[in-house]
Amino acid sequence: MFENIPQSQLKCVGTPAERLDSLERITGTAIFTGDTILPGMLFGKIKRSPHARARIVSINTKKAEEFPGVHAVLTGSELDVRVGLYLVDKYVLARGCVRHFGEAVAAVAAESPEIAMKAIDLIDVVYEPMDPVLDPVRAVEKNTPIVHPDLGSYDYVKAVFSPVPGTNIANLSKIRKGNVEKAFAEADFVVEREYTNPNVQHVPMETHVAIGQWSPHGKVSIITSAQSPFTVRNLFCHSFKISHSDVRVYVPYVGGGFGGKAGIHLEPLACALSRKSGGRPVKIQATREEEFSLLPCRSGLVNKIKTGVMKNGRIAAQKITMYWDAGAYADYAVNVTRASAYSASGPYEIPNAWIDAYTVYTNKPFGTAYRGFGHVEFSWGAERQMDLVAKTVGLDPLEFRKINALKPGSITLTGEEISDHSGNVVKCLEAVAESIKYGKLTEEEKEREKRTGMKIGKAVAALQKAPAMPPFTGTVVILKMNEDGTVIANFSLTDYGAGTYTSVGQIIAETLKFPLKKIKIPIETDTDRDPYDWQTVASKGLMLTGNAAILAAKDLMAKAYDVAAQVLRANICDMDHDDEKVFLKHNPKKFVTFRQMAVGYAYPDGNGIGGPLIGVGKYIAQGLSNLDKETGQGNPALDWTFGAHGLKVEVNPETGEYNVIKVASCFDVGKAINPAAVRGQAIGGMLQGLGTAMCEGYIYDYEGRLLNPNFSDNKIPTSLDIPEEIESIVVETPQLDGPYGARGVGEHSMIAVCAALGNAIQNACGADLTHMPIRFEDVYKAMLEFSIKGSNK
Repeated sequence: MFENIPQSQLKCVGTPAERLDSLERITGTAIFTGDTILPGMLFGKIKRSPHARARIVSINTKKAEEFPGVHAVLTGSELDVRVGLYLVDKYVLARGCVRHFGEAVAAVAAESPEIAMKAIDLIDVVYEPMDPVLDPVRAVEKNTPIVHPDLGSYDYVKAVFSPVPGTNIANLSKIRKGNVEKAFAEADFVVEREYTNPNVQHVPMETHVAIGQWSPHGKVSIITSAQSPFTVRNLFCHSFKISHSDVRVYVPYVGGGFGGKAGIHLEPLACALSRKSGGRPVKIQATREEEFSLLPCRSGLVNKIKTGVMKNGRIAAQKITMYWDAGAYADYAVNVTRASAYSASGPYEIPNAWIDAYTVYTNKPFGTAYRGFGHVEFSWGAERQMDLVAKTVGLDPLEFRKINALKPGSITLTGEEISDHSGNVVKCLEAVAESIKYGKLTEEEKEREKRTGMKIGKAVAALQKAPAMPPFTGTVVILKMNEDGTVIANFSLTDYGAGTYTSVGQIIAETLKFPLKKIKIPIETDTDRDPYDWQTVASKGLMLTGNAAILAAKDLMAKAYDVAAQVLRANICDMDHDDEKVFLKHNPKKFVTFRQMAVGYAYPDGNGIGGPLIGVGKYIAQGLSNLDKETGQGNPALDWTFGAHGLKVEVNPETGEYNVIKVASCFDVGKAINPAAVRGQAIGGMLQGLGTAMCEGYIYDYEGRLLNPNFSDNKIPTSLDIPEEIESIVVETPQLDGPYGARGVGEHSMIAVCAALGNAIQNACGADLTHMPIRFEDVYKAMLEFSIKGSNK
């Protein structure tokens, strides 16, 4: 919508805008779930399993129940309730056995957190440990212990997913395109490699927290730090088999999520404790250690890639087998697997492809959505493989990417044809290559090498992602005009750090021809009072909510014009408006103000017309379909956002220590609604990507115990790790069905940073890396292997 309006004619869209909630956040006046205290509120704590896989022999709660100040103690034996998003496989509290280290086995509600914790310590659990399933590749082999023996009895979304009962396969997504065997036979070169990456924690600044109140008359109220309030309500009602009208979910400010708060987590347990406590509200707030083991993480991945290529650099075929380590429960991992399958090639045209993407149960903390939705993980292998294949053929990796890049007329893995308005990955590649002076060392860089003794390497990596969502995903925006002519916008997209509310406000302001200061968007979301939105995930928010906002603004203004036409006794076609009034184009002195019409226009004699001005806009994803389960053919993509990163690093050739000197990132965003927000997302995501690439990752012992559930042993980047130079670049190929031509970019900045780093390090010192994170010691070991290989030639 409005994709062809030149920037010169736009006043609000396309200009940097300060975030609507910035003052509240930086001054500490924003109210989060953790800040909320309700009358009579109790505090919940959770007893967690010390084993990755064990049978629960007995649980003795007598001492905990008798401890002063304790109001409720719960175990799985009295809570026969499963939850799940796409596959309902997880008990609220473990029943009969535990499936991962840190799993919840009992819970307490008490007068204070301290009393609750003491009561937790009094609960005696006797376990019978069993050998855990930890390797996702071995987990699919015969004679491996089964994590979920009852998999065949679970409810799941049958139209989309394919669990395999009697195995550890929660889902298998397939893509079949062309004739792979024939293409490999005809290829001039065939390159095979395996790439791996571990589980990673989301690390939101605010940990998971929920307050549940289940009243004696059956009404449920939930306050939670969730990304998707309607999803929490829907899953809760499905699990407990109660009416949606009996459950209210309220989401205040949220301190980050990155996908980890997209589903349902602490809410059912808080409500169950409340019900057992006679209806008193119960708050459960996760500790940082609980974030690492009790709550979900990013799935690990083993990615096996086989590429056939011709001498001219054209990729002939690819066969990819991905083993996604879902951990103990499927949660979002099954949909991550699905998205990884149809995007597995990266932004390249592969004429012949065979993709098998497995979601595999293991005895580890369970995987869920994470910024990039699987693309960060598989891009590590995909873009490392592109460099390896290019060098095998004898081509420059940048040119090799440009030869194979998706272009207008190209066909994706699922059969979609790329068009002129799909975006331009080649422009993104060329922009970042120019930014880092790819392909050569400048005189300044040569001097730096002499001065420091470090070796400089440069590399590029490309990326793409489409929103992973049901084909019927919809959203609603309601605009209400206040008595003074200002406007309040109600919708249920959750802004947990991306700044999307500000961008939607700019879209509303531009469409109404109002200044942004006249648009108010409440941060809080309430399922009883706000209109429906599917979820806040997948970088779909700006596009879907933005389009709904345009339609709502047009609806609001149409109703204002109807009233104005009566007041002015004029045809609508002869009217125009500014931010204060509707007037006649041929006689601007004849007008009626929005203040006069906002809640109903009153004639001098008191007669009223119109009524309160309200605009409603609803938008649903168009033209999408489920994928064929055998071939993967269909249309899963609302839009594609393409991008690229260019990295310049320096490596100590003696120790493997390295520094990131510069990162250039470029994304084809269609239209930058708020350039300041785009830059913020580009830099923030890139730094998060560097964390994944450099230092983050779960480490387990042989019994499946997590060894680094804290920031002492599980490092994340700090301000000291920021590259010396960062450049954010935007390409604008308008998306025809996007608001003012825009498409989402919230996740994309994190994708492929890891591979660009690995490629740059290899170009600097020869270290050939196939596992991330890339720690200094990993580079050192890889350099030694490179040196040994070189000496044996």
